[in-house]
Amino acid sequence: MRTIGMIGGMSWESTAVYYRQINENVRTRLGGLASAKIAMQSLDFAEVVALQKSDRWEEAAALLSDAAKRLEGAGADCVLICTNTMHLVAGAVAASVSVPLIDIRHETGRTLAAAGKKRPLLLATRYTMEHGFYADYMRAEFDIEVLVPNEIDRAKVHSVIFDELCCGIVKEDSRHALEKIIQRGKDAGADCVILGCTEICLSVTDDNVALPVFDSTTIHSRAAVAHALGMDFTSEQNAG
Repeated sequence: MRTIGMIGGMSWESTAVYYRQINENVRTRLGGLASAKIAMQSLDFAEVVALQKSDRWEEAAALLSDAAKRLEGAGADCVLICTNTMHLVAGAVAASVSVPLIDIRHETGRTLAAAGKKRPLLLATRYTMEHGFYADYMRAEFDIEVLVPNEIDRAKVHSVIFDELCCGIVKEDSRHALEKIIQRGKDAGADCVILGCTEICLSVTDDNVALPVFDSTTIHSRAAVAHALGMDFTSEQNAG
């Protein structure tokens, strides 16, 4: 089994979900007491958010690249940036190490393409929804046209993520607000929804929304396990 390198802490709430999902997936596939080989660098999220807010993305790239190098030095055979937003600096991080970086955008795009989806609604931080790094990647790599909520709804989603979910707070009224935003996305022509922030799965599930849900955290975790076990993720995308 290969070792999965996780750059986590952004937030640790979602990193805990990654850790659980990766280990559950390995146990499901291998049985018994099997668990994943994991190396982790857990960053101080307050430091990362300060860099995001001040648009100091080069410094953020250096911070994550240093973490990736430490993971490689610790024996990691791949690297995961355990957050969507910081894939804005994925190119720099990937270039800093010789092991592969498993890109959450690529794995999510592959999964949508395999399901025949072309117009996903993206729920994420405002950085992910408003910067071109996510939508441009999906369009260029998979001919997928990403839709985003209107400005008021984007602000609401961003607030729910940072003020609540990143702090481990799941509010029923916020869940209902996200459901309504997804319904408006469906009305605007979206054929599915990407949970494009690794915390949103704490609130939104397939059971409570109007569109098919593609949870980027789950997709990313499964891709990491496929790599660790030498499997082809393309054929494993619909596995449990």
